[in-house]
Amino acid sequence: MFDIVALGELLIDFTYHGISENGTRLFEQNPGGAPANVLCAASNLGLKTSFIGKVGKDMHGEFLRKVLEEKGVDTSGLISAEDVFTTLAFVELSETGERKFSFARKPGADTCLLASEVNRELTEACKIFHFGSLSLTNEPSRSATIEAVKSAKKAGAIISYDPNYRAPLWNSEKEAAEVMQSVLQYADIVKISDEEVGMITGESSPEAAASHLFQKGISCAVVTLGSDGAYTAVKGASALVSVPDVPVVDTTGAGDAFWGGFLYQLAVSGLRPNELHEEQLQQFTEFANAVATLCVQKRGGIPAMPTIHMVTDFLNRKEG
Repeated sequence: MFDIVALGELLIDFTYHGISENGTRLFEQNPGGAPANVLCAASNLGLKTSFIGKVGKDMHGEFLRKVLEEKGVDTSGLISAEDVFTTLAFVELSETGERKFSFARKPGADTCLLASEVNRELTEACKIFHFGSLSLTNEPSRSATIEAVKSAKKAGAIISYDPNYRAPLWNSEKEAAEVMQSVLQYADIVKISDEEVGMITGESSPEAAASHLFQKGISCAVVTLGSDGAYTAVKGASALVSVPDVPVVDTTGAGDAFWGGFLYQLAVSGLRPNELHEEQLQQFTEFANAVATLCVQKRGGIPAMPTIHMVTDFLNRKEG
């Protein structure tokens, strides 16, 4: 039994890293992909995790498989395909650490996962099944994702969903909103960023967004608010938790680090989202904020994920 199984994109983030001696831009090869980031964050904290997805049988795919294995993530559900190339994302960083993406994904291996290639032993043997929206942008991965979600839900897993909007990967914002909203019906717990609130819920505030998600049958709604922290809610209880002011080097993977930390707390608690009270919401969100805060102080997504000891030390120093 795995604590968390996630399905979705596993790719290379080529992140801008200065100028060469010849005056040309340098890009650093960083492993990434939101669901993989979440798993690596959770694995670093001590959970048993497994990834379902597809990479190319190429130098980048081999590198990514090795990274997951080094992080302790099970890769029995990761397909290496000879007919498609591993997805690449080129990332520019602003002076404040914010990102601008350019994708090489026409198609990328992650969008070519077939429903028949999804390892059902994994979807049917996990406490939490997590997915995002990037695997919903194209077929056949869209159908594979929905089938996997249904399989995990039928087996009793908690379904976690992070829409994670990336404009360049959709034909239009309207299409993106429709598709991302269409799978809310399967989720038990949802994380959205403040930038996605309007698109996913049609509301403008975290509180109204949470109420909208409750009407869709979701038990727990989480809205990340960047430097302002995060808002977490269940019916009848909520928590708004700020984050400490720290130097930001790179925001890549920050939301995924947060979510890995939150799902870690959920898995360890043994509770389902509808059983959470205000005390747990506060505690889980403080912990998740700490994981994200440590992540943004380093470059890259997966390489920046902190260990449980780092998070514990950080929280102890904060309280002291």
